[in-house]
Amino acid sequence: MADAYIIDAVRTPRGLGKMGKGALSTMHPEHLAATVFTALKERNNLDTADVDDIIWGTSATLGLQGGAIGRMAAMDAGYDVRASGVNLNRYCGSGLTATSLAAAQIMSGMEDLVIAGGSEQLSYVNHYSGKMREAGLGSGGMGVGNPRLQAKHPQTNQGIAADAIAAMEGITREELEEWGAESQRRTAVALQEGRFDKSTITVKDDEGNVILDHEEYPRPETTKESLATLKPAFEMFYNMPSQKDGPTYAELIKQKYPDLEFSPIHHAGISSGVVDGAAGLLLASKDYAEKHGLTPRARVVATANVGDDPTLMLNAPVPAAKKVLAKAGLTKDDIDVFEINEAFAVVVEKFIRDLDLDRAKVNPNGGSIAMGHPIGATGAILVGTALDELERTGGRYALITMCAAGGMAPAMIIERV
Repeated sequence: MADAYIIDAVRTPRGLGKMGKGALSTMHPEHLAATVFTALKERNNLDTADVDDIIWGTSATLGLQGGAIGRMAAMDAGYDVRASGVNLNRYCGSGLTATSLAAAQIMSGMEDLVIAGGSEQLSYVNHYSGKMREAGLGSGGMGVGNPRLQAKHPQTNQGIAADAIAAMEGITREELEEWGAESQRRTAVALQEGRFDKSTITVKDDEGNVILDHEEYPRPETTKESLATLKPAFEMFYNMPSQKDGPTYAELIKQKYPDLEFSPIHHAGISSGVVDGAAGLLLASKDYAEKHGLTPRARVVATANVGDDPTLMLNAPVPAAKKVLAKAGLTKDDIDVFEINEAFAVVVEKFIRDLDLDRAKVNPNGGSIAMGHPIGATGAILVGTALDELERTGGRYALITMCAAGGMAPAMIIERV
């Protein structure tokens, strides 16, 4: 089997995901993604006619963010029309899954040069979804439109699922807030030291004016004490009907776990931020890289996917990590950097406890609690972040994973070369 190499990783800064407030919120979603394609082309002197495929992840494929946005954005960025493209959706895991499939195409020998990544403009998604609800066309959430599925696998609000897991695992709000504050602290250090500079690109308009050149979401002044003053963010959903005349979101948990006692604890300071952003990775075969003077930065060692309980929804990263380690023939002690998406603090805390990990190795530069989670893009962001950290510290292996709605988790191990 051939090797798949990561040649380059780029990402935009993340903008606040509020229409009219975030710097990226007024951009067309395809323009945001095109920024990444332009950077990959220019940084690598890329002959875009050689790009075999573009595999792009976007979770909310609606309105201006619908369709094969990867293909459209690449053409908008001036790519040769021979560079084909496809979009996929594994919810939060979309960008990581896109990267895994790109690697698989190269490892199988079917393709030699592939771009993978994703984008999400949550400011637009929330605006558009609001308009749909006003028109009476809104979705009730995962599985709610399918009563037969809900009867088999009740699926609730993710924040409530996070609260339920914390109760089930005996993890307190105070312990989660320790991680929330630590994520902000680590991010502040990383930004101050320029640890993201190699991969972060500046977003400009057509006239060359800077739209965004820094992360908008971090709150470096955050402390455990300030987090303790925040009200739970998902309490309003507990007694809200999941559908007309249906069970409440809290009752959906109770249908599966009738004896579980849980209460609202997750809030904005220990949940991932709502942001806009895009990220892309350039992958190539060894032969193509050698023939075209491209220098590999990392090798994709192994990938894996796991499904888990869709009611709790957020617990698949642990079995996914175990599965990808087994596929790679490695142990947790071989891994120098773990990047797990901070969808909620409980996801990371449970991951660390279940695998008995050194906390210093997990999200060493902070994560989505501090910088935000542009859903379709986050997986590709984490791969680039892990690669940058391996190069900064001289580490060899990194493991990247994340929970995805519906109770799924993709995982990947990369090796610095």
